[in-house]
Amino acid sequence: MKLRYVLAAAVLAAFAASARAQLGVYVNPVFTKISNNVPDTGPYAFLGEGSTSRNFGGLDLGAYYNITRSPGMKLGVDVRDTTVHSNNASLNVFSVAGRVESAPLAYGLRPYAEVAAGAANSKAQQSQIHTTRGMFAIFGGIDYPLTRHIDFRIVELGFGGVTVQNSFIYGGPNPIGSSRIVQVSSGLVFRFLVPGGPPKQKKRSY
Repeated sequence: MKLRYVLAAAVLAAFAASARAQLGVYVNPVFTKISNNVPDTGPYAFLGEGSTSRNFGGLDLGAYYNITRSPGMKLGVDVRDTTVHSNNASLNVFSVAGRVESAPLAYGLRPYAEVAAGAANSKAQQSQIHTTRGMFAIFGGIDYPLTRHIDFRIVELGFGGVTVQNSFIYGGPNPIGSSRIVQVSSGLVFRFLVPGGPPKQKKRSY
């Protein structure tokens, strides 16, 4: 099992054990625009020869735990794995985010916001190797309850930065720097209540 999935399980288990938690699981289509300030060339040019932006599509797989802290909001953690492709280039991002969810608004709408950091694994179209670097992003979205256990994620927007594979990393003369990310996704979220908290200690009789 990959280390990142072990880490994800440990983070979610820690939150689940601390209180009665709400688990949400989602597998949604995602569209990502990645752009650089300067064009890149050569076999490691992730966005393509001489390009400064490209649109990618793929899947957003994740799960969150919300833990009630006050009547007006819930705090929690979101662990996700996002994979997108375009022009035979690929990007896989694993991230962990702190999450704040508002109390339900009109029509049961639940806005939320997240701040995420993680690792991005990328491979350019002509490259035979993968490059892993850091990423960060801010996400915000709105969920609408369809049933007791199913939400419709009306939209989620993400903005951030990621260092993708580029020629400068492998000895090229021109610094490329961090790429900008704009991400949009929508779909279904499946929610469950998970009882938590340490088991009650039985009183000893003497």
